[in-house]
Amino acid sequence: MFVASTKRDRRAARWSESMGRIRCLRASTSHVVRPGFHIAQLNIALARAPIDSDLLSEFVALLDSINALADGAPGFVWRLQPEDGNSLAVRGFDNDRMIVNLSVWESIDHLATFVYRSAHTGVMRRRREWFDRIGVHVALWWVPAGDLPTVAEAEERLAHLQAHGPTLYAFTFKRRFLSGDRLEIDEELGCPA
Repeated sequence: MFVASTKRDRRAARWSESMGRIRCLRASTSHVVRPGFHIAQLNIALARAPIDSDLLSEFVALLDSINALADGAPGFVWRLQPEDGNSLAVRGFDNDRMIVNLSVWESIDHLATFVYRSAHTGVMRRRREWFDRIGVHVALWWVPAGDLPTVAEAEERLAHLQAHGPTLYAFTFKRRFLSGDRLEIDEELGCPA
């Protein structure tokens, strides 16, 4: 049972009660895996200028090393990229300035470690230099191990998250679904910038 001992806990408990049958749990240090499933993630960013502009030149220069870091990170499974390897060529959301990052990881913890506890964090801290603020820009969801998501599916998941908030269909790092209807809340995870 969720024990509401702080103001933040009481808010989370009220949110949990409003969600009906969903059990709300504090984040643990255990490795979050769902047997037979991997975690898919979509992250989008709206560039402030064209990709080949001076404004984005430093971001573009950093991208190959960050992608290589992800590719070699524990728990990494796959990321969407064209045959030529240019991840900036991936398009979606009917916007030429929208940068789409779509990947699959063995677990939420593996993904969170890469996103919030690696050299990737330094790039995230600088994102306001290169990208405009947009509403919901990250969505997570479970996929059967071996399945690879498409940009169309990712767009649908993000739209669902935007319309309905975190559900088993699409959720966030802070409000993530583990299995069935079990929701975990982690107030410590979030963007460092």
